[in-house]
Amino acid sequence: MDISTQNTEAPPPAPGPSLAAPTSASRGATRPGDRIFLGLSRGSGVFLLVIMAAIAAFLTYRAANAISKDHTNFLTTFEWNTNLEPASFGIAVLAFGTVVSAIIAMALAVPVSVGIALFITHYAPRRLGGPIAFVVDLLAAVPSIVYGLWGALVLVPHMDGLFGWLDHYFGWTGVLEWQGGAPRSMLTVGVLLAIMILPIITNVSREVFRQVPRMHEEAALALGATRWEVIRMSVLPFGRSGVISASMLGLGRALGETMAVATVLSPTFEINASLLDPGGGTFAQNIASKFSEATPLGQDALIASGLVLFVITLLVNGAARMIINRRKEYSGANA
Repeated sequence: MDISTQNTEAPPPAPGPSLAAPTSASRGATRPGDRIFLGLSRGSGVFLLVIMAAIAAFLTYRAANAISKDHTNFLTTFEWNTNLEPASFGIAVLAFGTVVSAIIAMALAVPVSVGIALFITHYAPRRLGGPIAFVVDLLAAVPSIVYGLWGALVLVPHMDGLFGWLDHYFGWTGVLEWQGGAPRSMLTVGVLLAIMILPIITNVSREVFRQVPRMHEEAALALGATRWEVIRMSVLPFGRSGVISASMLGLGRALGETMAVATVLSPTFEINASLLDPGGGTFAQNIASKFSEATPLGQDALIASGLVLFVITLLVNGAARMIINRRKEYSGANA
């Protein structure tokens, strides 16, 4: 038989599912459940934006009403007298106290929290890491007022020794000079806030470090890296964005903490050069202590200070998002 006369055409493909790329119609939500879920998801996102816009509009309206009746500069005035005629109030002391106490809290809490998270996930044996993680989780559930009572009854009386030591060795800086008196100062507030936000940062950082691919750590160990070098080269780069997010969650609580600060701090409308001198104030503490007895103008003034805190929080979270986006190529999301 002549081979050239044979039919060399390939047989038609067997019927089956097409492997072509899905079209835009096939990618859309075609099933009723998909359409319902898509609508609920979009509605939830839009609803959240509407709530944020409503809060901003309410704060702006009430703040404009108060600032229009303020006879001084709202941003630079060092007093809060809304019951006088003419009214005089400003947020200079409140903004300073809020930012300084939050910075102190973050400087103390973030290194300790990251260290605890690394110890639980990479150093401690399972029988020890589990109880430590459980205790840290319990700390996150303690109410703010309990922290405030503990700070007023236990922390404040025991800060004298620390303040004396700081004044003896670092008083020459002026920032840590102590003139005596009750240690109800911004440093005490910062220490209390650091204790409060420590479990939040620790828990989130711990979960991020647990997501590090095992092959990354094994590869580093195979190359002869020590345990610290594995953490420095594999764990920390992978979890950097997660640690930043955890820190921003803790910072949000530090900026808006109310009852604990009001219980510990001796508020005065003056800015002290030393962090050890009593006095100062924060936005949340001032609102909590003055709102119940404030006049309508005083309430609007307090709402105006709340608007400033709202803007500060948005700016901080926006800056954190920018940092995460700039470093996302080094994060575990792209590993």
